[in-house]
Amino acid sequence: MTPLYQNNPIKIYNSLSGEKEILKPINEGHIGMYVCGPTVYSNVHLGNVRTFMSFDVVFRYLKHLGYKVRFVRNITDAGHLENDADQGEDRIAKKARLEQIEPMEVVQRYTVDFHNILNKFNFLPPSIEPTATGHIIEQIEIIKSILEKGLAYVVNGSVYFDVLEYNKTKKYGILSKRNVEDLIHNTRELDGQSDKKNPQDFALWKKAEPQHIMRWPSPWSDGFPGWHLECTAMSTKYLGEQFDIHGGGMDLKFPHHECEIAQAEACNGHAPVNYWMHANMLIMNGKKMAKSTGNYILPNEIFTGDNKNITKSFSASVARFFMLQAHYRSILDFTNSGLLASEKGFNRLMEAVNSLKDIKTDQNSTINIKSWQQKCYEAMNDDFNTPILIAHLFDAVKFINQLKETTESISNEDLNILQQTMHIFINDVLGLENVSEASNDSDKLSGAVELLIRLRQEARANKDFALSDKIRDELAAAGIQLQDGKDGTTFSVN
Repeated sequence: MTPLYQNNPIKIYNSLSGEKEILKPINEGHIGMYVCGPTVYSNVHLGNVRTFMSFDVVFRYLKHLGYKVRFVRNITDAGHLENDADQGEDRIAKKARLEQIEPMEVVQRYTVDFHNILNKFNFLPPSIEPTATGHIIEQIEIIKSILEKGLAYVVNGSVYFDVLEYNKTKKYGILSKRNVEDLIHNTRELDGQSDKKNPQDFALWKKAEPQHIMRWPSPWSDGFPGWHLECTAMSTKYLGEQFDIHGGGMDLKFPHHECEIAQAEACNGHAPVNYWMHANMLIMNGKKMAKSTGNYILPNEIFTGDNKNITKSFSASVARFFMLQAHYRSILDFTNSGLLASEKGFNRLMEAVNSLKDIKTDQNSTINIKSWQQKCYEAMNDDFNTPILIAHLFDAVKFINQLKETTESISNEDLNILQQTMHIFINDVLGLENVSEASNDSDKLSGAVELLIRLRQEARANKDFALSDKIRDELAAAGIQLQDGKDGTTFSVN
Protein backbone atom coordinates (compact mmCIF):
# COMPACT_ATOMS: atom_id res chain seq x y z
CA MET A 1 0.00 0.00 0.00
CA THR A 2 1.40 3.39 -1.04
CA PRO A 3 2.05 5.65 1.98
CA LEU A 4 -0.10 8.78 2.02
CA TYR A 5 2.95 11.04 2.15
CA GLN A 6 3.88 10.11 -1.41
CA ASN A 7 0.76 11.84 -2.70
CA ASN A 8 0.76 14.65 -0.14
CA PRO A 9 3.85 16.86 -0.44
CA ILE A 10 4.00 19.22 2.53
CA LYS A 11 5.08 22.85 2.31
CA ILE A 12 6.73 24.15 5.48
CA TYR A 13 7.51 27.79 6.17
CA ASN A 14 11.23 27.62 6.89
CA SER A 15 12.35 30.40 9.23
CA LEU A 16 15.87 29.97 7.86
CA SER A 17 14.94 30.89 4.27
CA GLY A 18 11.83 32.96 5.05
CA GLU A 19 9.88 30.94 2.47
CA LYS A 20 7.63 27.92 2.21
CA GLU A 21 9.60 24.89 1.07
CA ILE A 22 8.61 21.35 0.11
CA LEU A 23 9.50 18.95 2.91
CA LYS A 24 12.16 16.56 1.63
CA PRO A 25 13.23 14.23 4.45
CA ILE A 26 16.90 13.31 4.78
CA ASN A 27 15.86 9.65 4.89
CA GLU A 28 12.91 8.53 2.77
CA GLY A 29 9.82 7.92 4.90
CA HIS A 30 11.51 9.05 8.13
CA ILE A 31 11.33 12.40 9.94
CA GLY A 32 13.57 13.57 12.76
CA MET A 33 11.97 16.44 14.71
CA TYR A 34 13.27 18.28 17.78
CA VAL A 35 11.23 20.79 19.81
CA CYS A 36 12.59 22.86 22.69
CA GLY A 37 10.74 21.79 25.82
CA PRO A 38 10.07 23.61 29.12
CA THR A 39 12.42 24.80 31.83
CA VAL A 40 10.73 23.12 34.78
CA TYR A 41 10.87 25.73 37.55
CA SER A 42 7.20 26.81 37.53
CA ASN A 43 3.77 25.73 36.29
CA VAL A 44 3.58 25.49 32.52
CA HIS A 45 1.81 28.58 31.13
CA LEU A 46 -0.70 28.80 28.33
CA GLY A 47 1.76 30.30 25.85
CA ASN A 48 3.93 27.18 26.27
CA VAL A 49 0.87 24.99 25.77
CA ARG A 50 0.05 26.73 22.49
CA THR A 51 3.60 26.23 21.15
CA PHE A 52 3.71 22.57 22.14
CA MET A 53 0.21 22.08 20.70
CA SER A 54 1.35 23.40 17.32
CA PHE A 55 4.04 20.73 17.14
CA ASP A 56 1.73 18.06 18.55
CA VAL A 57 -0.43 18.64 15.45
CA VAL A 58 2.64 18.52 13.17
CA PHE A 59 3.65 15.22 14.82
CA ARG A 60 0.12 13.83 14.47
CA TYR A 61 -0.20 14.76 10.79
CA LEU A 62 3.21 13.41 9.81
CA LYS A 63 2.35 10.12 11.52
CA HIS A 64 -1.03 10.03 9.76
CA LEU A 65 0.69 10.40 6.38
CA GLY A 66 2.73 7.31 7.15
CA TYR A 67 6.06 8.86 8.13
CA LYS A 68 8.09 7.15 10.84
CA VAL A 69 8.68 10.12 13.13
CA ARG A 70 11.23 10.37 15.90
CA PHE A 71 9.99 13.33 17.92
CA VAL A 72 12.39 14.58 20.61
CA ARG A 73 11.23 17.21 23.11
CA ASN A 74 13.62 17.97 25.96
CA ILE A 75 13.22 18.90 29.61
CA THR A 76 15.58 21.69 30.73
CA ASP A 77 16.39 20.88 34.35
CA ALA A 78 19.65 22.86 34.74
CA GLY A 79 21.67 25.64 33.16
CA HIS A 80 18.88 28.09 32.27
CA LEU A 81 19.88 31.30 34.04
CA GLU A 82 17.61 34.24 34.80
CA ASN A 83 16.72 36.50 31.84
CA ASP A 84 18.17 33.89 29.43
CA ALA A 85 21.59 35.43 30.15
CA ASP A 86 25.07 34.14 31.03
CA GLN A 87 24.98 35.83 34.43
CA GLY A 88 22.67 35.41 37.39
CA GLU A 89 21.11 32.49 39.19
CA ASP A 90 19.87 29.21 37.76
CA ARG A 91 16.07 29.39 37.61
CA ILE A 92 15.60 25.97 39.19
CA ALA A 93 18.24 26.52 41.86
CA LYS A 94 16.66 29.87 42.77
CA LYS A 95 13.25 28.23 43.22
CA ALA A 96 14.84 25.52 45.35
CA ARG A 97 16.62 28.11 47.51
CA LEU A 98 13.44 30.15 48.04
CA GLU A 99 11.40 27.09 49.02
CA GLN A 100 14.29 25.41 50.88
CA ILE A 101 14.00 22.14 48.98
CA GLU A 102 16.30 20.16 46.68
CA PRO A 103 16.53 21.40 43.04
CA MET A 104 15.42 17.97 41.81
CA GLU A 105 12.26 18.31 43.93
CA VAL A 106 11.49 21.46 41.94
CA VAL A 107 12.22 19.60 38.71
CA GLN A 108 10.01 16.66 39.67
CA ARG A 109 7.08 18.83 40.78
CA TYR A 110 6.93 20.92 37.63
CA THR A 111 7.72 18.08 35.24
CA VAL A 112 4.72 16.23 36.65
CA ASP A 113 2.60 19.39 36.26
CA PHE A 114 3.80 19.76 32.66
CA HIS A 115 2.82 16.19 31.80
CA ASN A 116 -0.55 16.46 33.59
CA ILE A 117 -1.49 19.60 31.67
CA LEU A 118 -0.45 18.17 28.31
CA ASN A 119 -2.39 14.98 29.03
CA LYS A 120 -5.51 17.03 29.71
CA PHE A 121 -5.08 18.72 26.34
CA ASN A 122 -4.73 15.27 24.73
CA PHE A 123 -1.12 15.60 23.55
CA LEU A 124 0.71 12.60 22.17
CA PRO A 125 3.91 11.92 24.15
CA PRO A 126 7.17 12.51 22.23
CA SER A 127 9.28 9.57 21.11
CA ILE A 128 12.08 10.63 23.48
CA GLU A 129 12.02 13.19 26.31
CA PRO A 130 15.66 13.67 27.41
CA THR A 131 16.84 15.90 30.25
CA ALA A 132 19.75 18.32 30.31
CA THR A 133 21.20 16.79 33.49
CA GLY A 134 21.14 13.36 31.86
CA HIS A 135 23.48 14.56 29.09
CA ILE A 136 26.30 16.38 30.87
CA ILE A 137 28.94 14.05 29.39
CA GLU A 138 27.75 14.71 25.82
CA GLN A 139 27.81 18.45 26.43
CA ILE A 140 31.39 18.32 27.75
CA GLU A 141 32.49 16.38 24.64
CA ILE A 142 30.96 19.02 22.32
CA ILE A 143 32.77 21.77 24.24
CA LYS A 144 36.08 19.89 23.83
CA SER A 145 35.49 19.67 20.08
CA ILE A 146 34.69 23.38 19.74
CA LEU A 147 37.77 24.29 21.78
CA GLU A 148 39.97 22.09 19.57
CA LYS A 149 38.73 23.98 16.53
CA GLY A 150 39.72 27.31 18.08
CA LEU A 151 36.14 28.59 18.24
CA ALA A 152 35.89 28.83 22.03
CA TYR A 153 38.12 29.94 24.90
CA VAL A 154 38.53 29.27 28.63
CA VAL A 155 38.58 32.06 31.22
CA ASN A 156 38.66 31.40 34.98
CA GLY A 157 37.08 27.97 34.60
CA SER A 158 34.27 29.09 32.26
CA VAL A 159 34.17 28.35 28.52
CA TYR A 160 32.75 30.84 26.02
CA PHE A 161 31.91 30.50 22.33
CA ASP A 162 33.91 32.99 20.23
CA VAL A 163 31.28 34.55 17.98
CA LEU A 164 33.67 36.87 16.09
CA GLU A 165 36.11 34.04 15.35
CA TYR A 166 33.23 31.84 14.16
CA ASN A 167 31.90 34.65 12.00
CA LYS A 168 35.13 34.79 10.00
CA THR A 169 34.12 31.64 8.10
CA LYS A 170 30.44 31.16 9.00
CA LYS A 171 27.42 33.43 9.49
CA TYR A 172 26.29 34.11 13.03
CA GLY A 173 22.77 35.55 12.73
CA ILE A 174 21.73 33.43 9.74
CA LEU A 175 18.41 32.44 11.35
CA SER A 176 17.37 35.73 12.92
CA LYS A 177 18.75 37.78 9.99
CA ARG A 178 21.05 39.79 12.28
CA ASN A 179 24.54 41.01 11.42
CA VAL A 180 27.32 40.67 13.97
CA GLU A 181 28.38 44.23 13.13
CA ASP A 182 24.93 45.51 14.13
CA LEU A 183 24.99 43.41 17.30
CA ILE A 184 28.35 44.94 18.24
CA HIS A 185 27.10 48.45 17.49
CA ASN A 186 23.97 47.95 19.62
CA THR A 187 25.74 46.38 22.60
CA ARG A 188 27.22 48.32 25.49
CA GLU A 189 30.88 47.81 26.28
CA LEU A 190 31.64 45.19 28.90
CA ASP A 191 32.00 46.70 32.33
CA GLY A 192 35.03 44.65 33.33
CA GLN A 193 32.92 42.27 35.44
CA SER A 194 32.57 39.72 32.65
CA ASP A 195 35.07 37.09 31.53
CA LYS A 196 33.94 37.36 27.89
CA LYS A 197 36.17 38.77 25.17
CA ASN A 198 33.12 40.24 23.42
CA PRO A 199 29.53 40.90 24.57
CA GLN A 200 28.19 38.66 21.76
CA ASP A 201 30.02 35.57 23.02
CA PHE A 202 27.94 33.06 24.94
CA ALA A 203 28.65 30.49 27.63
CA LEU A 204 29.25 26.84 26.81
CA TRP A 205 30.26 26.04 30.40
CA LYS A 206 30.02 28.19 33.52
CA LYS A 207 32.17 27.80 36.60
CA ALA A 208 29.86 27.46 39.61
CA GLU A 209 30.13 30.06 42.34
CA PRO A 210 30.51 28.60 45.86
CA GLN A 211 26.79 29.11 46.58
CA HIS A 212 25.63 27.50 43.31
CA ILE A 213 23.83 24.26 44.20
CA MET A 214 23.76 22.53 40.80
CA ARG A 215 27.28 21.63 39.66
CA TRP A 216 29.17 18.89 37.85
CA PRO A 217 32.90 18.19 37.37
CA SER A 218 34.50 19.09 34.03
CA PRO A 219 38.05 19.57 32.66
CA TRP A 220 37.66 23.31 33.28
CA SER A 221 35.88 23.59 36.63
CA ASP A 222 33.06 22.33 38.77
CA GLY A 223 30.18 24.03 37.03
CA PHE A 224 27.21 23.62 34.71
CA PRO A 225 26.51 23.73 30.96
CA GLY A 226 25.22 26.73 29.05
CA TRP A 227 21.51 26.69 28.24
CA HIS A 228 22.04 26.76 24.46
CA LEU A 229 24.39 23.79 24.52
CA GLU A 230 21.86 21.41 26.04
CA CYS A 231 19.65 21.27 22.96
CA THR A 232 22.59 20.79 20.61
CA ALA A 233 23.80 17.80 22.67
CA MET A 234 20.39 16.14 22.92
CA SER A 235 19.25 16.74 19.34
CA THR A 236 22.57 15.47 17.96
CA LYS A 237 22.55 12.36 20.13
CA TYR A 238 19.05 11.22 19.17
CA LEU A 239 18.58 12.66 15.67
CA GLY A 240 22.12 12.84 14.30
CA GLU A 241 24.36 15.68 13.21
CA GLN A 242 21.75 16.70 10.63
CA PHE A 243 17.99 16.27 11.00
CA ASP A 244 14.78 17.45 9.38
CA ILE A 245 12.76 19.78 11.64
CA HIS A 246 13.57 21.93 14.67
CA GLY A 247 10.67 23.73 16.33
CA GLY A 248 10.05 26.13 19.18
CA GLY A 249 8.50 29.43 20.15
CA MET A 250 9.26 32.62 18.24
CA ASP A 251 10.99 33.99 21.33
CA LEU A 252 13.68 31.30 21.03
CA LYS A 253 14.80 32.27 17.54
CA PHE A 254 17.42 34.64 18.97
CA PRO A 255 19.63 33.95 20.74
CA HIS A 256 18.81 30.34 21.64
CA HIS A 257 18.34 28.80 18.21
CA GLU A 258 20.98 31.05 16.67
CA CYS A 259 23.47 29.72 19.21
CA GLU A 260 22.39 26.14 18.52
CA ILE A 261 23.23 26.58 14.84
CA ALA A 262 26.62 28.12 15.63
CA GLN A 263 27.56 25.36 18.11
CA ALA A 264 26.57 22.56 15.74
CA GLU A 265 28.32 24.17 12.76
CA ALA A 266 31.47 24.71 14.85
CA CYS A 267 31.46 21.12 16.14
CA ASN A 268 30.36 19.18 13.05
CA GLY A 269 31.17 21.49 10.15
CA HIS A 270 27.69 21.69 8.65
CA ALA A 271 24.19 23.04 9.34
CA PRO A 272 22.28 20.91 11.88
CA VAL A 273 18.69 21.43 10.68
CA ASN A 274 16.96 21.63 7.31
CA TYR A 275 13.65 23.23 8.39
CA TRP A 276 13.28 25.66 11.28
CA MET A 277 9.68 26.18 12.48
CA HIS A 278 8.58 28.85 14.96
CA ALA A 279 5.19 29.20 16.63
CA ASN A 280 3.98 32.70 17.38
CA MET A 281 3.03 34.17 20.72
CA LEU A 282 -0.19 34.09 22.71
CA ILE A 283 -1.60 37.36 24.08
CA MET A 284 -4.70 37.97 26.20
CA ASN A 285 -7.35 40.63 25.68
CA GLY A 286 -5.05 42.37 23.21
CA LYS A 287 -2.16 42.65 25.69
CA LYS A 288 0.87 40.64 26.69
CA MET A 289 0.16 38.02 29.35
CA ALA A 290 1.78 39.05 32.64
CA LYS A 291 1.20 38.03 36.25
CA SER A 292 2.17 41.53 37.37
CA THR A 293 -0.89 43.04 35.66
CA GLY A 294 -3.31 40.19 36.31
CA ASN A 295 -3.66 39.71 32.55
CA TYR A 296 -2.93 36.01 32.57
CA ILE A 297 -4.57 32.62 33.01
CA LEU A 298 -3.19 29.22 33.96
CA PRO A 299 -4.35 26.14 32.03
CA ASN A 300 -6.14 24.61 35.03
CA GLU A 301 -8.08 27.86 35.53
CA ILE A 302 -9.68 27.33 32.11
CA PHE A 303 -11.06 24.00 33.29
CA THR A 304 -12.35 25.35 36.62
CA GLY A 305 -13.44 28.82 35.45
CA ASP A 306 -11.59 30.25 38.48
CA ASN A 307 -10.12 33.33 36.77
CA LYS A 308 -11.48 36.87 36.49
CA ASN A 309 -10.74 36.94 32.74
CA ILE A 310 -13.32 34.25 31.87
CA THR A 311 -17.00 33.95 32.77
CA LYS A 312 -17.21 30.14 32.99
CA SER A 313 -15.20 26.95 32.77
CA PHE A 314 -14.28 25.39 29.43
CA SER A 315 -13.25 21.86 28.52
CA ALA A 316 -9.72 21.15 27.36
CA SER A 317 -11.04 20.20 23.90
CA VAL A 318 -12.82 23.56 23.54
CA ALA A 319 -9.64 25.41 24.54
CA ARG A 320 -7.62 23.26 22.13
CA PHE A 321 -10.17 23.92 19.35
CA PHE A 322 -9.95 27.65 20.07
CA MET A 323 -6.16 27.66 19.73
CA LEU A 324 -6.15 25.63 16.52
CA GLN A 325 -8.49 28.12 14.84
CA ALA A 326 -5.45 30.37 14.45
CA HIS A 327 -2.45 29.41 12.30
CA TYR A 328 0.60 28.52 14.37
CA ARG A 329 2.62 31.38 12.83
CA SER A 330 0.06 34.06 13.74
CA ILE A 331 -0.40 35.85 17.08
CA LEU A 332 -3.41 34.50 18.95
CA ASP A 333 -5.49 36.73 21.24
CA PHE A 334 -6.98 34.66 24.07
CA THR A 335 -10.36 36.16 25.05
CA ASN A 336 -13.50 35.07 26.87
CA SER A 337 -15.66 35.95 23.86
CA GLY A 338 -13.39 33.90 21.62
CA LEU A 339 -13.69 30.90 23.92
CA LEU A 340 -17.48 31.21 24.06
CA ALA A 341 -17.69 31.35 20.25
CA SER A 342 -15.33 28.36 19.98
CA GLU A 343 -17.47 26.38 22.40
CA LYS A 344 -20.53 26.93 20.22
CA GLY A 345 -18.59 25.95 17.10
CA PHE A 346 -17.07 22.90 18.79
CA ASN A 347 -20.51 21.71 19.96
CA ARG A 348 -21.90 22.14 16.42
CA LEU A 349 -19.04 20.10 15.04
CA MET A 350 -19.49 17.30 17.56
CA GLU A 351 -23.25 17.28 17.12
CA ALA A 352 -22.77 16.82 13.39
CA VAL A 353 -20.24 14.00 13.92
CA ASN A 354 -22.58 12.23 16.37
CA SER A 355 -25.47 12.42 13.89
CA LEU A 356 -23.50 10.74 11.08
CA LYS A 357 -24.56 7.30 12.31
CA ASP A 358 -28.21 8.20 11.60
CA ILE A 359 -27.67 9.38 8.01
CA LYS A 360 -29.59 7.32 5.44
CA THR A 361 -27.74 6.50 2.24
CA ASP A 362 -28.84 6.55 -1.40
CA GLN A 363 -27.51 4.97 -4.56
CA ASN A 364 -25.89 8.20 -5.68
CA SER A 365 -24.25 11.21 -4.04
CA THR A 366 -25.17 14.79 -4.84
CA ILE A 367 -22.15 16.01 -2.86
CA ASN A 368 -18.56 15.58 -4.08
CA ILE A 369 -17.06 14.06 -0.94
CA LYS A 370 -13.70 13.16 -2.48
CA SER A 371 -13.14 16.75 -3.59
CA TRP A 372 -13.93 17.92 -0.05
CA GLN A 373 -11.58 15.32 1.39
CA GLN A 374 -8.77 16.52 -0.88
CA LYS A 375 -9.28 20.09 0.33
CA CYS A 376 -8.77 18.92 3.92
CA TYR A 377 -5.43 17.38 2.97
CA GLU A 378 -4.44 20.45 0.93
CA ALA A 379 -5.01 22.67 3.97
CA MET A 380 -2.70 20.60 6.17
CA ASN A 381 -0.17 20.20 3.36
CA ASP A 382 0.09 23.99 3.19
CA ASP A 383 2.23 24.60 6.30
CA PHE A 384 -0.21 22.78 8.61
CA ASN A 385 -3.00 25.32 8.10
CA THR A 386 -5.42 24.25 10.84
CA PRO A 387 -7.84 27.24 10.47
CA ILE A 388 -8.43 26.39 6.80
CA LEU A 389 -8.87 22.73 7.71
CA ILE A 390 -11.45 23.68 10.34
CA ALA A 391 -13.31 25.79 7.76
CA HIS A 392 -13.52 22.68 5.54
CA LEU A 393 -14.78 20.63 8.49
CA PHE A 394 -17.61 23.13 8.88
CA ASP A 395 -18.39 22.70 5.19
CA ALA A 396 -18.93 19.05 6.12
CA VAL A 397 -21.25 20.14 8.93
CA LYS A 398 -23.38 21.89 6.27
CA PHE A 399 -23.35 18.70 4.17
CA ILE A 400 -24.46 16.63 7.14
CA ASN A 401 -27.32 18.99 7.97
CA GLN A 402 -28.43 18.91 4.32
CA LEU A 403 -28.33 15.11 4.39
CA LYS A 404 -30.42 15.09 7.57
CA GLU A 405 -32.95 17.36 5.87
CA THR A 406 -32.78 15.09 2.76
CA THR A 407 -32.07 18.08 0.49
CA GLU A 408 -28.88 16.23 -0.53
CA SER A 409 -28.10 12.52 -0.83
CA ILE A 410 -25.02 10.37 -0.29
CA SER A 411 -23.95 6.87 -1.28
CA ASN A 412 -22.85 4.30 1.26
CA GLU A 413 -19.26 4.48 -0.04
CA ASP A 414 -19.15 8.27 0.25
CA LEU A 415 -20.71 8.19 3.72
CA ASN A 416 -17.90 5.87 4.85
CA ILE A 417 -15.33 8.29 3.38
CA LEU A 418 -17.02 11.21 5.13
CA GLN A 419 -17.09 9.40 8.49
CA GLN A 420 -13.47 8.23 8.23
CA THR A 421 -12.19 11.63 7.10
CA MET A 422 -14.00 13.48 9.88
CA HIS A 423 -12.50 11.07 12.41
CA ILE A 424 -9.01 11.39 10.92
CA PHE A 425 -8.90 15.18 10.96
CA ILE A 426 -10.93 15.89 14.10
CA ASN A 427 -9.54 13.17 16.37
CA ASP A 428 -6.26 11.91 14.91
CA VAL A 429 -4.82 15.14 13.46
CA LEU A 430 -6.34 17.99 15.49
CA GLY A 431 -6.40 15.84 18.61
CA LEU A 432 -9.92 16.89 19.62
CA GLU A 433 -12.00 14.62 21.83
CA ASN A 434 -15.74 14.22 21.52
CA VAL A 435 -16.72 15.39 24.98
CA SER A 436 -20.49 15.23 24.58
CA GLU A 437 -20.78 12.10 26.75
CA ALA A 438 -18.33 13.54 29.28
CA SER A 439 -20.42 16.73 29.29
CA ASN A 440 -23.52 14.74 30.22
CA ASP A 441 -21.62 13.17 33.12
CA SER A 442 -20.35 16.61 34.10
CA ASP A 443 -23.90 18.00 34.10
CA LYS A 444 -25.00 15.18 36.40
CA LEU A 445 -22.06 15.82 38.73
CA SER A 446 -22.81 19.55 38.78
CA GLY A 447 -26.42 18.86 39.73
CA ALA A 448 -25.40 16.57 42.59
CA VAL A 449 -22.80 18.99 43.95
CA GLU A 450 -25.21 21.95 43.71
CA LEU A 451 -27.70 19.95 45.79
CA LEU A 452 -25.04 19.32 48.44
CA ILE A 453 -24.09 23.01 48.43
CA ARG A 454 -27.75 23.93 49.12
CA LEU A 455 -27.93 21.36 51.94
CA ARG A 456 -24.70 22.81 53.40
CA GLN A 457 -26.16 26.32 53.25
CA GLU A 458 -29.28 25.11 55.10
CA ALA A 459 -27.07 23.45 57.74
CA ARG A 460 -25.12 26.68 58.25
CA ALA A 461 -28.35 28.69 58.48
CA ASN A 462 -29.51 26.25 61.19
CA LYS A 463 -26.11 26.63 62.93
CA ASP A 464 -25.43 22.93 62.30
CA PHE A 465 -21.76 23.59 61.61
CA ALA A 466 -20.76 19.97 62.16
CA LEU A 467 -22.92 18.90 59.20
CA SER A 468 -21.75 21.88 57.14
CA ASP A 469 -18.11 20.97 57.71
CA LYS A 470 -18.79 17.29 57.07
CA ILE A 471 -20.28 18.06 53.63
CA ARG A 472 -17.29 20.27 52.77
CA ASP A 473 -14.71 17.76 53.99
CA GLU A 474 -16.36 14.74 52.34
CA LEU A 475 -16.48 16.59 49.01
CA ALA A 476 -12.81 17.60 49.42
CA ALA A 477 -11.87 13.97 50.06
CA ALA A 478 -13.61 13.09 46.76
CA GLY A 479 -11.54 15.75 44.95
CA ILE A 480 -14.23 18.46 44.87
CA GLN A 481 -13.18 21.78 46.41
CA LEU A 482 -15.79 24.29 47.58
CA GLN A 483 -14.97 28.01 47.37
CA ASP A 484 -17.09 30.39 49.46
CA GLY A 485 -17.31 33.93 48.08
CA LYS A 486 -19.44 37.05 48.31
CA ASP A 487 -21.53 35.80 45.36
CA GLY A 488 -22.12 32.36 46.86
CA THR A 489 -20.33 29.02 46.80
CA THR A 490 -18.66 27.58 43.73
CA PHE A 491 -16.75 24.32 43.27
CA SER A 492 -13.86 22.92 41.29
CA VAL A 493 -12.87 19.31 40.55
CA ASN A 494 -9.21 18.41 41.14
